[in-house]
Amino acid sequence: MTRSLQPLLHDELIVLRAPTQVWSASNGTIGAAPIHGIVHSDVRVVRALRWSIGGQQAEHLQTDEIAADRVRIHGLSRHLDGPTPDPGVRVVLERTVDATGVAETLTVTTRHDEPLDTIVELQLEPDATLIDQLKQGLPPTPRIPVAVDGSRARWEGEHVTATLRSSDLAIGEDGGADSAGALVLRARIVVPARGSASVGWRLDVHDTIAVVRGAEQPVPWVRPVVEHPDARLHRWVARALDDLDALRLETVAVPGEQFLAAGAPWFFTLFGRDSLWAARLLLPLGTDLAGSTLRVLAALQGSVRDDDTAEEPGKIMHELRRQTLVIDGDVQLPPLYYGTVDATPLWVCLLHDAWRAGLPETEVRALLPHLRAALGWMRDHGDADGDGLLEYIDRSGRGLANQGWKDSGDSVQWHDGRLARGPIALCEVQAYAYEAARGGAAVLDALGEPGEGEPWRRWAENLRAAFHERFWVTDPARAGELGPYPAIALDADKQPVDSVTSNLGHLLGTGLLDAEQAALVARRLASPALDSGFGLRTLSTEAAGYWPFSYHGGSVWTHDTAIAIQGLVREGHRDVAASLAEGLLRVAEAVGYRMPELHGGDGLDVTGRPIPYPASCRPQAWSAAAAIAVLGALS
Repeated sequence: MTRSLQPLLHDELIVLRAPTQVWSASNGTIGAAPIHGIVHSDVRVVRALRWSIGGQQAEHLQTDEIAADRVRIHGLSRHLDGPTPDPGVRVVLERTVDATGVAETLTVTTRHDEPLDTIVELQLEPDATLIDQLKQGLPPTPRIPVAVDGSRARWEGEHVTATLRSSDLAIGEDGGADSAGALVLRARIVVPARGSASVGWRLDVHDTIAVVRGAEQPVPWVRPVVEHPDARLHRWVARALDDLDALRLETVAVPGEQFLAAGAPWFFTLFGRDSLWAARLLLPLGTDLAGSTLRVLAALQGSVRDDDTAEEPGKIMHELRRQTLVIDGDVQLPPLYYGTVDATPLWVCLLHDAWRAGLPETEVRALLPHLRAALGWMRDHGDADGDGLLEYIDRSGRGLANQGWKDSGDSVQWHDGRLARGPIALCEVQAYAYEAARGGAAVLDALGEPGEGEPWRRWAENLRAAFHERFWVTDPARAGELGPYPAIALDADKQPVDSVTSNLGHLLGTGLLDAEQAALVARRLASPALDSGFGLRTLSTEAAGYWPFSYHGGSVWTHDTAIAIQGLVREGHRDVAASLAEGLLRVAEAVGYRMPELHGGDGLDVTGRPIPYPASCRPQAWSAAAAIAVLGALS
């Protein structure tokens, strides 16, 4: 039996405007790779698409990615050409994606003195396959019926309706025995001598059970002035802001409040942790995105305990979906799922930082009840066993086993490769909680009741003491010449899980460490076991479980490195921050400045350019937002 395989993404062309995305080959054709298709609201509505002119496909020359939502693809039709070697018939396909659909225009141009009379044809296969089926490598849905009515074709499935229209092309069904439901759009065109002729079509898609939709307001940030002499930084920032623009969404329940979708193709929705980090990294560009993200998540803040959804009073959600998400049959996440340990303290941190950055006082005051509830969750539910630390465990048996940002099943492991057993207390979550309690106290002191912040400062200091008592790995045999370091986590027995990981970078700048401890962490981050030359590896090369293509066990994540860079700057270790920033700039240049979700952990000593993690999402919100963090660190 053939094992189901997740589609590879790294070589494919994507054009997007959330919640619509189009994945194709670089020449614009759809159908050769499992990820290919037109997808709207997590449903693929077109599985194959191919143009022909005069019975043949154009020969591909170049693809211009004009913006995240528009590409121009250049080709030649030499089979329609004259006898000279110079190409005389060119083809340009322009594809534009918006929040509700896709449009294409095909233009044929001739240099010859005689008109060109030919047939233009588009073959298109409708679909209604959930994108999560594609992610798991499962077969697509069977071909679906299509209703054709003159210049319009319509099909539906998975609560989504797609309507295809063209005033230039006649729409008909393919008559082949194996093409039930396939469409052919055809037109005869006469290209005038030394002139051009164009045809086009548009697909509109509507999701009747959508929980998110495209944001219609202007972008909620100001464009920065990049004065750094490194041209790579200019290009990365420009590409990142274009991608972030295309990732903007709002929920159907709270219209008008924008947030950033986590990433394409799998995460075109609201993720608490991802949206919070992206908004936090973008704070130098204004507070509008932070304010709207805070309000969207506050509207979904937990109010009861429900083990099936992992909801608890005051807790900030993990992800919002239109339907239950089934992963390999064992994991079933409900449409509104709260299985994250870090989103709640990160919500408080963003509120505090946005307040400091100038979020209007009226907006902050309106969120005070949610702030109190979030702080209360950290004390009453996040610290489930009363030991002064935040830990997590999946009580439903069907949720995520790991609930920090490294949420894959093998992400928390010992140096010798054994997996840690939960409940698990992650090191960076303690840092977030410490920073959140102190930041929340400052907000409450300024805008809340007299003395309201003091209990949270005491709570934070108790957490800090517990952290330093339990997390440090001091055994010289393990610590080596670089000295003691914080473990990634405490396991169910409250033992420090001794692997060296990039999680250490998240501790910096939070106040959890003193100057000497921060210096130890900075030295560790700068070591070749973690610093690949292309960013921080998620797991040290010295660990038994290290593998450069492990999702959280050796790969490099852009946002993870950017968070460490910010912390290093705050702690005064600018030399290490600059080295890591240079690594990310190497990656940005190599990938055309659209930073992927993650890339392989092979170092600069092994390869001259980063090796892709082939199933990495792109664009990814916090990877793009990392450009602004690096800009700030290098300014």
